[in-house]
Amino acid sequence: MFKKSSWEHLRIPFSYYLMPVYWFALATLPEIELFRAVMVWVVLHLFLYPSSNGYNSYFDKDEKSIGGLKNPKKVSLDLYYLSLVFFLIALGLALVLGTAFFWMVLVYGLVSMAYSHPSIRLKKYPYVSWLTAGFFQGAFTFWMCVEGLGDSEWSWPLPDSLWMPASLTSILLLGSYPLTQIYQHEEDSKRGDETLSLKLGLSGTFGFSSIWLLLGGIAFAGYFFYTNQPWAVWVFLLAMLPVVCYFSVWFFLAQKDPERYVSHSMSMWMNKISATALNVFFVYLVWQSQAAIP
Repeated sequence: MFKKSSWEHLRIPFSYYLMPVYWFALATLPEIELFRAVMVWVVLHLFLYPSSNGYNSYFDKDEKSIGGLKNPKKVSLDLYYLSLVFFLIALGLALVLGTAFFWMVLVYGLVSMAYSHPSIRLKKYPYVSWLTAGFFQGAFTFWMCVEGLGDSEWSWPLPDSLWMPASLTSILLLGSYPLTQIYQHEEDSKRGDETLSLKLGLSGTFGFSSIWLLLGGIAFAGYFFYTNQPWAVWVFLLAMLPVVCYFSVWFFLAQKDPERYVSHSMSMWMNKISATALNVFFVYLVWQSQAAIP
């Protein structure tokens, strides 16, 4: 019914890179109901995120590499409708878990649409888009997971024990977000989208992200000490070691030969390494938290 190219633009495998927030939320809850855990994962990673990817692709109409697609095919109205179908499915499944989760999925989807729709297009405002992506893909998604994993009542206000990890996810996103734009300067300029990475420039993007990622590491260490999990600090640092090493090498190579190394493939490898490190670490936290329950 829908074109193969439209399905490709949903970029379902790209959800892997956004999965650490889900695992971290899971790790902070004392009890996990398997049905709800699976449903939240399905809603976010198989329908909501792909819907957002497809919708953004339709309005961006990228001709060069984008996250998850090295050679994107030309988009059509078919993709627009497919993205809306996925969004409606996400909303329908979310309602099964409760009205609170439903409304949060709706808000996330609408903000995602505002990010790329020409009538609003948050993407063209460097700091607004940076803060929007950092908050909604980080803290808001963490809270959304908590709502879906819990009951149908609002978890508001969030207790300090949850606000702290929710904020940590946003810090990581604020640090990594500009790196996802670093190879798209030419195409963003053509569309009139002044992204944060474009505004900062090559060296500025690497420097800006390094500061935020350092702040994230310090904040995570403080959180684990605060929650009496000092052992987690060392595991976290070990998990982040490949990320730091790759980031450092990439920065060095990009300074030497930006035309070759500021590329889609280098950026995607940064995503793959960091997402894998964080996914493994947070899954380990989930296992530890559940093993500690009598």
